[in-house]
Amino acid sequence: MCNIACLNHTSYEVKLMVDKIYKVIELIGTSSESWEQATQNAVTEAAKTLRDIRIVEVIKQDAKVNDEGKIVSYRSKLKLSFKFVRDD
Repeated sequence: MCNIACLNHTSYEVKLMVDKIYKVIELIGTSSESWEQATQNAVTEAAKTLRDIRIVEVIKQDAKVNDEGKIVSYRSKLKLSFKFVRDD
């Protein structure tokens, strides 16, 4: 199971690093297997439409638990940065 959600897509921070500019967005990836897989799912989906992904920072992890106390879904909230390219 793989889902991805983009938070604050219209508001972003731009960082200047060695004469390059990077855009940072927040994503939430989900998985029924693990937090690592939830993170990978988000990055894999983002890579389908974003170029030059540079850094992924996991900022929060949580899990959904069923009535028997079993984890049924893992979520990783992350910041993902990629090279900012102007449309001239």
